[in-house]
Amino acid sequence: MSGDRPALPLRQLVTLTVYWFGIVTIWNGLGKIVIPLLIKSFPGGEANYGTLIVILTSVGVIAPIIVQPTVGVISDYTMTRWGRRKPYILIGGLLDLVFLYGIATSDTFVTLVAFYFLLQVSSNFAQAPFQGYVPDLVPARQVGLASGLMGLMIVLGSIAGVGIATYGVQAWSVFAGTMALAAVELVAMVIVITTVHEGTKGPKRTMSWTKLALSAWGTDILREKSVLWLLAVRLLFLGAYSATSFALIYFERTHGLTTTEASTMVFIAVAIVGVMTGLASLPGARLSDRFGRKPVLYGGMALTAFGLAGLALAPSPTVAIILFIPAGLGIGSFLSVDWALMTDVIPKHTSARYMGVLNAGTAMAEPVYLVFGGLTLTAAGLLSNNPVTPAGPVAAIWVGVVFLALAVLALTRVDATRREAVEVAELAAA
Repeated sequence: MSGDRPALPLRQLVTLTVYWFGIVTIWNGLGKIVIPLLIKSFPGGEANYGTLIVILTSVGVIAPIIVQPTVGVISDYTMTRWGRRKPYILIGGLLDLVFLYGIATSDTFVTLVAFYFLLQVSSNFAQAPFQGYVPDLVPARQVGLASGLMGLMIVLGSIAGVGIATYGVQAWSVFAGTMALAAVELVAMVIVITTVHEGTKGPKRTMSWTKLALSAWGTDILREKSVLWLLAVRLLFLGAYSATSFALIYFERTHGLTTTEASTMVFIAVAIVGVMTGLASLPGARLSDRFGRKPVLYGGMALTAFGLAGLALAPSPTVAIILFIPAGLGIGSFLSVDWALMTDVIPKHTSARYMGVLNAGTAMAEPVYLVFGGLTLTAAGLLSNNPVTPAGPVAAIWVGVVFLALAVLALTRVDATRREAVEVAELAAA
């Protein structure tokens, strides 16, 4: 059990979380810069942007729901000389490079959708086993610190993804920007593969691989109420965070900037969010160790809601940029703690399975939000008889505020007691 392990040096904690940097880099660069530019370059893409985003993300959301829990539980019982997780990380990471190339060379919307779906499959194929590392290897007393580092990697990846994509697109081309993202993900994968020592033992497999894969969807998970409610919390909060995916067209349409000016504003906004999130990450983790996970999460949600609501009401780009400060602090507070709460509440014997279930919520968050946000964007255009109405992106941002309110309600249903303590109490009662 992780709580019985000796403390890990900081260097090892960093390598256990660094792959998040690569994952977030590619998805932020794609979602905020590359994909919007590709869609707008297709015939009818500008006028039908909201509808096309809904189609793209609706197709993409299927993969994480299926892949994460299934591959996660298979990796729980995999035993190789490399360990349980590394083979999946290597295969998924290499396939990411292939499908990113496909996205970079897409010249039709149908091709883009196909490669986007395949990238979702490969990325989640690697991510699901990787997520088992913290519950597998980190002692209970260091889970808060590991969660804070994970949040920091997510932040740095967000900045790097948008920065690399923006520079690559403006200096060279969409293709160059996309493949630069692929290079970052490759480096992060190599670091994990070569530095993490995960061991070669796992639970003994007592069923066929087919039955094991299907067991990821066993009804026993319905008894884990806190896991299911935390799934909803993550989906809703991270969905609200995804309102920034409309940042490019928000600055273009709502504030009348050119595409180049809007891209620069998006990078500045992401950098501000990144710095604020980074500043909040490790203090948030420490505060959660002292005062509990949920109070810090509630505070993060409140700050994020304030930032998003202010963004929707901002009268100028300058005011909008300033409001990314409280949003970033709120996001950092949440990201620094939610991983720790996940590690606290899941059963540990098949950690990657439950992390896969919870992180299906992560992978679904942006697509689910973009479906609602995209439909709202389209509806605003229809109501105003103007497909590029300035009110469209603002309406989509308000959807994010609604998501945050629902996330608060879902968090009230989560029991934050550490799983091992629950199991001891249950044994004592029996």
